Amino acid sequence: MRQRVEIVKTLYREADILILDEPTAVLTPQEIEGIFEIMELLRSQGKSIIFITHKLKEVLHIADRITVLRGGRVVGEADPSTSTQAELAAMMVGRAVILTVEKEPATPADIVLDVHDLRAKNDLGDPALNGVTFDVRSGEIVGVAGVQGNGQTELVEVITGLRHADGGKVRIGGADMTNATPRRVTQEAESCHVPEDRHAHGMVDAYSVADNLVLNTYNLPPYSRGLTVNQQAIRAHATELVAEYDVRTPGIDTPGGSLSGGNQQKMVVAREFSRPIKLLIAAQPTRGIDVGSIEFIHNQIVDKRDEGVAVLVVSSELDEIMALADRI
Repeated sequence: MRQRVEIVKTLYREADILILDEPTAVLTPQEIEGIFEIMELLRSQGKSIIFITHKLKEVLHIADRITVLRGGRVVGEADPSTSTQAELAAMMVGRAVILTVEKEPATPADIVLDVHDLRAKNDLGDPALNGVTFDVRSGEIVGVAGVQGNGQTELVEVITGLRHADGGKVRIGGADMTNATPRRVTQEAESCHVPEDRHAHGMVDAYSVADNLVLNTYNLPPYSRGLTVNQQAIRAHATELVAEYDVRTPGIDTPGGSLSGGNQQKMVVAREFSRPIKLLIAAQPTRGIDVGSIEFIHNQIVDKRDEGVAVLVVSSELDEIMALADRI
């Protein structure tokens, strides 16, 4: 709804030039069609529109001309009538990108996450979860599909201890984690959480990359002992993860907020995936990031599944859910 308000504000001002930066990132397919209808109407009225997006299907559908940026430079132009998603992706990343998720069939084992008759309210005090029941087993990816605003956000927040449940049970690894603290869920239940809004819940913009990479383990050895912080261990940890997860940053002391969206997401993923975990919860794991980073994060999620981790993926991108999930 916030996104729609921003677009309405721009239209109300009757601007001749519209710059739309990722306007469809949080919209439903139906809302996106509505935006495109408005854009086509504005184009017919002589307005100029710059449409910035990582979504290849959308740019091929709506654009008259496509310009591709990589590393701060124009690396090519394309005609949407003759270009393909694969060609655009290769231009964006600088190499061929596999746009499908390659994975073997799942081999599910024991139940790790057991949610039963879960009930909770949203921020407005209205019911958001109304008797939700499902489970996730080790070695499988369960996808939660749905239009944004239908309880997915609240579901993840209740499971991870960020929102109070009004009823029902959340069990992780057999232990009752209903209304447990986030630290209990993270450390005791050995779970990790990639939040849908990385800025609000996944990182501290002003903190360095190194400090962001220990946000959920800073109180544990080797990063601290009592009140003493071990900067050497934190820096060594950061150097290792930046290399392993290909986080493009000038250095580990760079503020996390100054990285690109894709690299911020890889930083959050690196922190969450690098611990021993039994449950992985990823909400909108590829929102607003480039195709190269999407490919990387999808592969990391599948790798975790293959290691025997139980994976819950929440996404409003149906293509993503269909490609990643073993059950939906």
